[in-house]
Amino acid sequence: MDTFLVHILAADRSFYEGPCVSLTIPASDGEMGILAHHSSMIAAILPGVLRYQIPGQPVQLAAVSAGMVKVEKNEVLVLVDSAERPEEIDALRAKREADEAREALLQRRSRQEHQLAQATLARAMNRLRVKARG
Repeated sequence: MDTFLVHILAADRSFYEGPCVSLTIPASDGEMGILAHHSSMIAAILPGVLRYQIPGQPVQLAAVSAGMVKVEKNEVLVLVDSAERPEEIDALRAKREADEAREALLQRRSRQEHQLAQATLARAMNRLRVKARG
């Protein structure tokens, strides 16, 4: 089974670095799959579910925020603001954040506050989806 080297880096830590069989990232036009010897590219990552498979292990899930991916010479660099494994996600906290964001969206606020509430809600819902799958 062909592998490639992947570096999944969040703003506050190295999430995973090592061999990888497959990587699926959330992109603007849906999910993007990466296998060994993928052509060189750079793409934006949207908040969503990232899936990666380490040789000999089942597929792993992570909730990721926005970022970018670079593929070059059988090596993949994933840079995101945050990445969380299902077991790291506090479902109660994520639900509370979603509820607070929904409440903020109902209030008449500035455009900037509205966009922040939308982003907070999207992140919380993504975290809950990953927690439910993991």
